[in-house]
Amino acid sequence: MSARETVITYPSHDKTSSIHALLWDAEGMRPRGIIQIIHGASEHCERYRSFAGYLVDRGFVVCANDHIGHGKSAADRSKLGYMPAKTGKEALMQDVGTLRGLVSERFPGLPHIMLGHSMGSFILRVYLSRYGEGLAAVILSGTGQQPRALSAFGNLLARLLSAIRGDGYKSNLLHNLGMGALSKSIPNARTQFDWICTDPAVVDAYVNDEACGMMFSVGAYVALTGLTGEMISPRCAQAVPQGLPILLIAGTEDPVGEKGRAVKVVYEQYLAARCTRVALRLYEGLRHEVLNEPARETVYTDILNWLELWLSR
Repeated sequence: MSARETVITYPSHDKTSSIHALLWDAEGMRPRGIIQIIHGASEHCERYRSFAGYLVDRGFVVCANDHIGHGKSAADRSKLGYMPAKTGKEALMQDVGTLRGLVSERFPGLPHIMLGHSMGSFILRVYLSRYGEGLAAVILSGTGQQPRALSAFGNLLARLLSAIRGDGYKSNLLHNLGMGALSKSIPNARTQFDWICTDPAVVDAYVNDEACGMMFSVGAYVALTGLTGEMISPRCAQAVPQGLPILLIAGTEDPVGEKGRAVKVVYEQYLAARCTRVALRLYEGLRHEVLNEPARETVYTDILNWLELWLSR
């Protein structure tokens, strides 16, 4: 079955951007559910075409949007990595919610599943605490659990720099404290992005993609650290619907999840919040993008089998 790709556009909650989103389905199919993908920082939704095709072949409708400051939701290349400090955090979540509503209107009555990767998992964890009712299942890929002090310091510094230099200013200090630090996690790395995947071809494609790997502006770091500061709170987990099935997936060599340690903390946090339908899968030797690793077929199958478990109930 060949996946059909449809472009969806809608106004962002930031009141400035036009959000670019993609919908994948198959002509004549009777879909069994909707899977909404929430991509990570410094990438875009088109990188999920292969995974979307796999899901469409198995009866799902798949959708994903480019966040503000990302992909084709950025007005031009100069806006890649830019987010407004005041509205960025809310826009990330509300834009996800808008796409949920639009696709649910096209395919009424279907179970709606969300998958958030990396920063997308941060967005999703906060989103769940506010708007999780009605979702059928959730998958958190490559998530982490930043120290409270680091999130608070980063947020304060980003707000200060934003006030002095403007939301669009790009700070090497913030970058080195945040995403830039991840490049140091792989010994004798060939590129600064080796941490995303063990497959050199995936890394090279990322490096050569003009819409990937960009630095965040200080306004974007205000939004990002605002998310991490909220998501690490036990109150955030406690606000998630307790019966919601949640699957956490990550590689044991992923620096974002501290090689699995931080992912286990998130897992335990949900259990402590009495979320009883939580599962954890750690993949030995894999790095940040488990959906793009050479072993991705195993990851794909595990996700599908887990979804089958809950959709069959």
